[in-house]
Amino acid sequence: MNRVGALIYDRFLIGASQQAGLAEQRRGALAAASGEVLEIGAGTGLNLAAYPREGITRLVCSEPNAAMRRQLEARSGEAPLAVEVVTASAERLPFEDASFDCVTGTLVLCEVTSPAAALAEIARVLRPGGHYLFLEHVRSADDDQARVQDRWAPIWRRVSGGCNCNRDTLATINASVLTLDEAEIGRFPKAPKIVKPLLIGSASRRFA
Repeated sequence: MNRVGALIYDRFLIGASQQAGLAEQRRGALAAASGEVLEIGAGTGLNLAAYPREGITRLVCSEPNAAMRRQLEARSGEAPLAVEVVTASAERLPFEDASFDCVTGTLVLCEVTSPAAALAEIARVLRPGGHYLFLEHVRSADDDQARVQDRWAPIWRRVSGGCNCNRDTLATINASVLTLDEAEIGRFPKAPKIVKPLLIGSASRRFA
């Protein structure tokens, strides 16, 4: 994605949803973030203003796309503390094992090449007892709607710049080494029906 694409993402692809309630959903999803926090796929930094004002001692944001990183850096003042921006994909995080108390990610697992690999990396960099907080649009539990998502998925990937609207992310999390703590399905505001189902929850790193 180039600079223009990153601007379009903010203003057109996600802007209406932010104003219609997605910003509040982000705050809810990230409310439990504390200690040393890593955000994967931080994009243009729309989560920075959603983090709690207290409790976070370090905030690292990873983002592989250069155009999005520039906007992320420009938005860094909205975070509750100084932000460390790192060039990295969710599937290959340049951190030692057990480096963070919390990993966060919103609207990320729909775009990564391998959600399973990303979750393995999240588990690796989490300290025992650490938490992964997520907000993802996912495959619908309704069979008819899921078939519609499957039908439109190739077109949506091209239009959205790589987003897969029909991934069963909850099943992928359950199949990972993380332990699912809580999850609920909400609705993505002001979004096409194929990306409406929204998974919000947390998982934790098992103690060794």
